[in-house]
Amino acid sequence: MPERVSDVMTADPVALTTEATLRDAATAMRDRDIGDVVVTKPDGSVCGLITDRDIVVRAVAEGRDPASTTLEDVCSGDVVTVAPDDPVAAAIKAMEDHAIRRLPVMDNGSLVGIVSIGDLAVQRDPESALGEISAAPPNN
Repeated sequence: MPERVSDVMTADPVALTTEATLRDAATAMRDRDIGDVVVTKPDGSVCGLITDRDIVVRAVAEGRDPASTTLEDVCSGDVVTVAPDDPVAAAIKAMEDHAIRRLPVMDNGSLVGIVSIGDLAVQRDPESALGEISAAPPNN
């Protein structure tokens, strides 16, 4: 059973800067078959996350233009992170405590991965409904 965050995380997550647009994020999500993008400041530090749901609820439903609305305008802030050497239990606790589904993984100030509730389900409870759904290939 995996013990460390590095055992369950997805390495090399997609990251876009705050100046990127919603269209840029949506295109990256489509092209990479993912549901989230890490948002970084120009200096590379993590400042938020944007999900496919955020694009719909915080932008499209409000009539914002995906071509001109920046990620900084709609991304979630106050990012909770974990380190690759942190125990998986610490990631689970952080998700529970903050009611979040994704955690950027930082190593000495650099983004090295992302761990999601689906990643944890695949590794820790693969027979569960969430584990099976998360492990299934995308149905484009």
